[in-house]
Amino acid sequence: MDKRTIVSSLAMDLKRTAISLHRKSFSTANIFTKEAFKRGEELESINSDEYLSKIWSKTKHILQQSEDRTAEDLLMYSTLFQNFAIKKL
Repeated sequence: MDKRTIVSSLAMDLKRTAISLHRKSFSTANIFTKEAFKRGEELESINSDEYLSKIWSKTKHILQQSEDRTAEDLLMYSTLFQNFAIKKL
């Protein structure tokens, strides 16, 4: 898979996780969280971009938390990945 596809897929998985958490659909959120981690691992294996590494590191930290604002944070990181995929790749 190419870098743009991985970053775009990661953005969508994070967005789906955020929406699921917001709707209190925790089982669905867990499924998309697992998918996000898979995409993150793919990104780590091919990534040479410092910015992507930095925001993925912060995103991993957010995914492992269970705070009330997790959905909002994930939505923000989803947007950052999406913008990167559109403008930089």
